Amino acid sequence: MTVIVTDAGFGPETWTTGFEAGNVLNLASNTDPASLAGQIAGVELVRIEFPSFADGRGFTLARQLRLMGYKGRLRAHGHVLADQYAMARRTGFDEVEISDELAARQPQEQWLARSTWTAHNYQARLRGSSAAS
Repeated sequence: MTVIVTDAGFGPETWTTGFEAGNVLNLASNTDPASLAGQIAGVELVRIEFPSFADGRGFTLARQLRLMGYKGRLRAHGHVLADQYAMARRTGFDEVEISDELAARQPQEQWLARSTWTAHNYQARLRGSSAAS
């Protein structure tokens, strides 16, 4: 089973259409964003795999998809840690899908501590404003 993490904390899977449907795109972290130009129109959910917490390519891919105009649901799944939640949200992810085992090791309180991700933008603080960009 999996746990879905949002700014509200842990929740169940809410995607009911099925992951095999044509409106879901599952991407590896090493996917070239340029190869997706004609594929994201009409896609309702994009899931980007994080094979390791040390592999940050998924964050870059998420940001590129948002810059390409993708407006649908963007989900990180795999090895994303609570400490990485704010970065996931800043780069465009709407939610994170983690295993029950990871949820047991990193309980909801650890994720909720990072759910105010817009308030902890060090780049905005360096520029002298509190607004996240």
